[in-house]
Amino acid sequence: MKNFKILICEGNTVEESKKFTENGIETHTESLRKSLGLFNKNLEIDVLNPCCELDLNKIIPSLKKYDGLIWGGSSLNIYNDTIEIRRQISFMKECFKKINKILAICWGMQVAVTASGGEVKKSNKGSNIGIANDIELTNQGLNHHLYFKKNKKFNSPAFNFDEVVTVPKGAIHLASNKINRIQSIYFKYGLSEIWGLQYHPEITYEKMINIIKFRKEKLIEYRKCFKNYNEIDKHIDIIQKEIKNSNQIDRTIELQNWLNNLTN
Repeated sequence: MKNFKILICEGNTVEESKKFTENGIETHTESLRKSLGLFNKNLEIDVLNPCCELDLNKIIPSLKKYDGLIWGGSSLNIYNDTIEIRRQISFMKECFKKINKILAICWGMQVAVTASGGEVKKSNKGSNIGIANDIELTNQGLNHHLYFKKNKKFNSPAFNFDEVVTVPKGAIHLASNKINRIQSIYFKYGLSEIWGLQYHPEITYEKMINIIKFRKEKLIEYRKCFKNYNEIDKHIDIIQKEIKNSNQIDRTIELQNWLNNLTN
C-alpha cells in the first residue's frame, strides 16, 4: 500500500486531551494512529488541532499535499457558539477547498455537515454511550465502498449525544440505528468527497469503558443518562460482553476501505 500523507485533525480541545492523558486514556489522535496502523504502517501522518488559533495563511497552502484528512471525535457540542468550535468549522471549510478525501468521524462528521450547510442538534431519542447497537446499512450503504465486506447489521463503539438532523445537499444516507437515523452518510462539497460516520470504528470498546468511568459523574448529574453508578456498571457489563463477540478487523474495516479509496 502506498505511503499516503494523512492529516489528522484532533477534535478535542487541548485541555480535554490533556485530561485524557492524565487519566491514562489515549487521545483520539492516538487511537486513530493505532487503528490505521492495522492496515498501513507506513502512513505519513501530521496532526493538527483546529481548536487552537492557527495562522491559516501558512497552513492552507500546504493542505494540497495530503492524500486525505481524518477528523476525529470530541466532547464538544456543535451548536454551542465557542471560539474553538468556530475555528473548527472555519478550518473544515478550508479543507473542502484543498483535500479530496475526508473521513469525518462522529464530531468530525458533525463539523463537516455544519460547514457544508447541514444541521446538527441534540438527539431526541437518547445517546449512544460507549456502544451503538444494531447499526443497519441502507440499500445505498450496502453498495458503497465504505462498507465493503461489512455486515449489513453490526454494533460499534460510539459515544454521542447529538445527531445530524439535516444532511448537506445531495448527501447519500448509508446507515441508521434506533438512536440516530443518520449513522453514516456520503456527500461531496467543494473539492472533497466526505465519508461521515457517527460511530467510532477507530476506538476500542476498552477505551470506551475508560471514558465512561472518567465521565461517570457527568453522565449521571449533567447528561442524565444514568440514575446511579449501579446503572453505569450494568451498562459497562454489556459492553464487556460485546468485546468477547467483536472482531478487531471487522470493527475497523471502514478505515481500511477509506485508505483503499485514496487510490481512486
